[in-house]
Amino acid sequence: MTAGQQRPADAGGNVCGLLCRVFDCAEDLADQIALRGRLRRYGARLTIVKRGDTVSTLYVVVDGRAHALVYSLEGQAVLLHEYRSGDLFGVMAAPYSATHDADVVAIEEVNAFLLDGVVLALLAEQHACIGMALLRFMVERLQQTASRMYEHAALSAVGRVHAELLRQARESRDLTIRPSPVLSDIALRVSTTRETASRAVNALERRGIIRRDGEALVVVAPHRLEELIL
Repeated sequence: MTAGQQRPADAGGNVCGLLCRVFDCAEDLADQIALRGRLRRYGARLTIVKRGDTVSTLYVVVDGRAHALVYSLEGQAVLLHEYRSGDLFGVMAAPYSATHDADVVAIEEVNAFLLDGVVLALLAEQHACIGMALLRFMVERLQQTASRMYEHAALSAVGRVHAELLRQARESRDLTIRPSPVLSDIALRVSTTRETASRAVNALERRGIIRRDGEALVVVAPHRLEELIL
């Protein structure tokens, strides 16, 4: 199957379960949604949506990882959002057709469930749980954007690296980032250079605030790291 090739929405049997979680709905409604959409596979590094494209489709990431990127006047990539399994992008509100404001690029192979905007509008009118789920995702996205804007305005580049490391570490109970973060990825997330990210991480390691453990990175002293978010 080639990149971008369509396949039946019920392939693999995991889409309905994902839709249940995404829209907080019963299985029978998830089945209805699945029958009205389609699955597409996008190879790694393939652009799923281009900035400026008119989009009339909701994308639900089934598996894989994608980045929403914009570019500065100097050509530096700026990460707006990261999409993982269960995340949404594309149209989520009326008029269910809009110009996309960023490139969405598959960082690794992505399987996505696609639902036409008109169909989405009808389903949202008929089922309150779908409208509420869309509202929840949009609010979360706005909060994430506001947080990143604050950090960019209020923190130094090194402080943003510290904040990103702590954010990723707190996603696990043992404050361990698995696999160890790629420095270029950290730099992209906080809008700085790889060299700045490398210096910040090496300094933390020398001070014993973080340590490498095989293919993982452990935050040993989270409170000390938090104090360095300046």
